Amino acid sequence: MIDDIKKDANTRMGKSVESLVHELAKVRTGRAHPSLLDHIRVDYYGSDVPISQVANINVEDARTLTVVPWEKSMVAVVEKAILTSDLGLNPMSAGTVIRVPMPPLTEERRKDLIRVVRHEAEGAKVAIRNIRRDANHDLKDLVKEKMISEDDERRGQDVIQGLTDQHIGQVDELLAEKEKDLMEI
Repeated sequence: MIDDIKKDANTRMGKSVESLVHELAKVRTGRAHPSLLDHIRVDYYGSDVPISQVANINVEDARTLTVVPWEKSMVAVVEKAILTSDLGLNPMSAGTVIRVPMPPLTEERRKDLIRVVRHEAEGAKVAIRNIRRDANHDLKDLVKEKMISEDDERRGQDVIQGLTDQHIGQVDELLAEKEKDLMEI
């Protein structure tokens, strides 16, 4: 029973860390990366679909992405979607290829992005702590139902706390790495 609670908590905490990784990938550093455009949605024959479902996205060089729509008619639609996104990018199309240059980040913009990244990391930590609270609550319920002893509950809480510390450490590492990335010029 305790193992089930531990396994569930570990899985859910891992998913919180993974979610943070995806959120941090969306935050733009000075370098071009295909995942920067992942959250952009394009109108494809009346359906709202992710840009990756209508075009190939590649890195041309450190500061340029190339987007090649699969259909020639989608070039203007994809270009408009990138232009109107919250990323502040200025795409340029040349035939069927759309080049998206990454403007260099200003010092102020870097600090804003660091604030955003810290907020995301704090959200992940809160989620992990909530999972710890849920797991400890499940342990207390087992004690109330006389399915485990109080000593087992204490050991279970120690294990859950160890998992919490481990996952929060991963969040801190990811945050430090992203902050370092953002401050590089």
